[in-house]
Amino acid sequence: MSTLREPVGPKDRKVYIRRRLLVLAGLVALIAVIVLVIVKPGSGNDVPEAAQVKVPAGLETEPPKNDADEDADGAGAAACTAGQLRVTPVTDKGDYAPGELPGLSLSVENTGEAACTADLGTAGMELVVASGDDEVWRSTDCQENPESLPVIVDPGKPVESEPVQWDRTRSSTETCAITRDPVNADGASYHLRVTVAGTQGSGTAQFLLY
Repeated sequence: MSTLREPVGPKDRKVYIRRRLLVLAGLVALIAVIVLVIVKPGSGNDVPEAAQVKVPAGLETEPPKNDADEDADGAGAAACTAGQLRVTPVTDKGDYAPGELPGLSLSVENTGEAACTADLGTAGMELVVASGDDEVWRSTDCQENPESLPVIVDPGKPVESEPVQWDRTRSSTETCAITRDPVNADGASYHLRVTVAGTQGSGTAQFLLY
């Protein structure tokens, strides 16, 4: 049945039709307002607060570093060039009492203007103890599991290796599995020479054995 029935009344038929149209438009507007109140626009796209993932305090992800940051941290440092490193032999004492084992190491200093990377591991390191022209001990003789250790060396900040204890015996590649002969003591003078990262140390470190 149509809602716009034939109007009945003393006035013109068009007047009653306009009134009914206005009433109908008002009802449609009222229904639209009710719908907007019940269903908020955009509410379907909102994620409930309980469902949102929040990062706990102190566990925020760190933004990725750019190339400038890496250079500032030294992570992108180039390999040290020939002549850029100053290598120096180091002993923990100048003389050793009978039975006291010398601690032998080396110091590496970057003499350039920018940080550089050098392999300071045992794979590229050699310590040599000599008495005159007689080389009595080498760290590479009978060496087990040599390792590479890339290290960033900053300019003007010397880096010292971990000391190696020398057992005061004569070494060779043929004495690894046998008891080695002790070297002369009683005030005998010895010199330490070093090489690392393809750079030979400057001078020697002298020490005495008693």
